[in-house]
Amino acid sequence: MNAERLRERKSEANKQRFYLTLNYVLAILTFVGLAVWVVINQPRDLDFSGIEARSEVIRSAFFKTIEVSLIALAGSMVLGLVFYFFSISKIKYLRAFTDVFTEIIYGTPLLVMIFMMGYAIRSVFNFTDASNMGLIGLTIYITPYMTNIFRAAFSSIPETQYQAMDLFGFSIFQRYVYIIIPQMIRNLMAPLMNNFSLIIKGSALLYVVTTREIFYELFSYRNATGRSLEAFFVMWLLYISITLPLSMLTRFIERRWRT
Repeated sequence: MNAERLRERKSEANKQRFYLTLNYVLAILTFVGLAVWVVINQPRDLDFSGIEARSEVIRSAFFKTIEVSLIALAGSMVLGLVFYFFSISKIKYLRAFTDVFTEIIYGTPLLVMIFMMGYAIRSVFNFTDASNMGLIGLTIYITPYMTNIFRAAFSSIPETQYQAMDLFGFSIFQRYVYIIIPQMIRNLMAPLMNNFSLIIKGSALLYVVTTREIFYELFSYRNATGRSLEAFFVMWLLYISITLPLSMLTRFIERRWRT
């Protein structure tokens, strides 16, 4: 009887997964169909031959976008963890510094941050590479968001576990390596991927410091040829090809680790 009920439950679960997948496929096809309809009904014929001729440059820009986004992700994770520890420090100045830093970032548009780092601050310190300074600006901008997900991950660990670690005399190393970090990973993965998607979209603004990523190359093509629709359509597809799989992977991890 139990085996039969288990088979029925598995069969029902498989049906639900099938119908859920089918609905997502239909939803995706709906948006693809809408995009095709928009392209077909343009007042003038679209010509992608110029973009095809620049395929190598655009491919390089695609990987450049991923490269700078990964660097910004890693850098903001490190800074975000540092600022989290500042925010819980017993030194009041560090807590105040973190609060002020966070409010400044929240009140600053990303484009302004990148421009200030790439030009104003760069000129003060006599740095030569505006592109690298723009990347630092993107990293700094994401840092408070990283701090927030570290705060949420640490707060998810029950107080009783800290009490148990105190009772058994765990060292700082043992606390983090054996107890805290393994539990935090589950809580960090999904928001980290969301922040990575945010970074990828934000990297488009690095064009102001001549970083040769997706937006820069296709916007340059648009300026040179006047083919705005073609340039922005391909640009949109390239960003979606990165962010959509990230979103789907995030949902998969959330469902997988929830069970």
